[in-house]
Amino acid sequence: MSSYYEDQDLDRFAEVGAHRPELFDLFMKYYQETMAAGVLTVREKALIALAVAHALQCPYCIDAYTRVLLESGSNLEEMTEAIHVAAAIRGGASLVHGLQARKAACKLSI
Repeated sequence: MSSYYEDQDLDRFAEVGAHRPELFDLFMKYYQETMAAGVLTVREKALIALAVAHALQCPYCIDAYTRVLLESGSNLEEMTEAIHVAAAIRGGASLVHGLQARKAACKLSI
């Protein structure tokens, strides 16, 4: 069964830059500098990226950062904890927006 997200599409990522290669090149330079070791290690940045990928629900990023993490010595326990952090933040952000509904209801009820 075919899927909207196909594994081989990740290998085709560079095609995104076909019509504006200068913009794609600038993005890639920024991306590579951002993901390189700095104050945070490559593994720490990849854990953050994996969590964000789950919050944004990007299957390509999930695949890519799972691979990076395994190659950099991470394990499923660390990855699972990072995913739960993302889920907790996303859930909390949804809940706190309930205040907007409460404020709107109070205004309308007056």
